[in-house]
Amino acid sequence: MPANVAAHHIIKKPLVTEKGTFAMNELAKYTFLVDPRATKTEIKDAVQSLYKVNVTGVNTVTSKGKFKPTRFGLRVEPTVKKAIVTLKQGQTIELF
Repeated sequence: MPANVAAHHIIKKPLVTEKGTFAMNELAKYTFLVDPRATKTEIKDAVQSLYKVNVTGVNTVTSKGKFKPTRFGLRVEPTVKKAIVTLKQGQTIELF
């Protein structure tokens, strides 16, 4: 992605699930839905600038879009990229 892309274009939204909430509370790991073209370095910089925290690690997972049958034919689910961001010990992000 170009260097002049704003941080809120890289980080689309936080993902709140049961497993993710456990990781937030116990492990200081936060899950975000991110732009599929974003790199780990761009994700790290975006989280640090948006939430004013120190990021120690970024893991990414890309889920390919799948074809789902419907009554009227096929529907294609979008390809999504998730980033699991680990924060420095003692830091948190207020999502709610």
